[in-house]
Amino acid sequence: MEEEKPSEAKASFGKRNAFSELMSPKAKQPKPEVSKAGKHRNPYDIRNGLLAYILDPAKFAPNVVISFNERVVLLRDAFPKATVHLLLLPRDPVKRDMHPRDALNDAEFLKMMKTEASEALELAASELSRQLSSYSDSCKERIAAMEGDEIPDELPPGRDFAKEFKVGIHAHPSMNHLHIHIISRDMHSDRLKHQKHYNSFNTDFFIPLEDFPLAEDDIRRSTSYQNSNLKKEYKCWRCGRLFGNKFQQLKAHLEEEFLAWRKM
Repeated sequence: MEEEKPSEAKASFGKRNAFSELMSPKAKQPKPEVSKAGKHRNPYDIRNGLLAYILDPAKFAPNVVISFNERVVLLRDAFPKATVHLLLLPRDPVKRDMHPRDALNDAEFLKMMKTEASEALELAASELSRQLSSYSDSCKERIAAMEGDEIPDELPPGRDFAKEFKVGIHAHPSMNHLHIHIISRDMHSDRLKHQKHYNSFNTDFFIPLEDFPLAEDDIRRSTSYQNSNLKKEYKCWRCGRLFGNKFQQLKAHLEEEFLAWRKM
């Protein structure tokens, strides 16, 4: 259920001497104190940047917020790390503030999120198909049939773009509010800029939604284990080639892999 927005405080103004105000040193304005319980609503914390989409998704353009209902919001990642990168946000005021590992231990909530993620994946796959089909060898026969004078009763299957996605969460999310990544696996983006960006999606730091609920002794719950994953040497998601810590070499290689993957 959508929460009501807190009312804005009215500002009060007194008489001021313009010259003395101009010449006096500017005192730093203290940030409002935020209780631990209210940290997920602190407007000064950039980690709360997803909250606006959860509270009022209708005010955003359709190319930003793709769809929403009373349970979830689906939007494009503002800093996509691949050709298609979406975020699925639950709107439940309790679950949205929890760590995803804890929230997804709830069987009913997990079932709901898996259902919503499955529907979101269909939209993501459709968008990836729109962008890649004309380059893909697997789609040529299907496209030719669709463009023919007579469309057959049963079209060739073409490429299953839904299989080209990862759906899951980061072990230690950078944003405060629970979000599930639906991301094409190509890692082809100018927003991919450093080690954490790459390894957070290509090591155990990325935990697939289908793996939940996690067992209590699952090593992916370990902070030290996950921190080590972020520092691992680069490994190509497609061919497995290792690149040490040479990011520019990895980026050049990812460009080659993207063209080959797109052509499949």
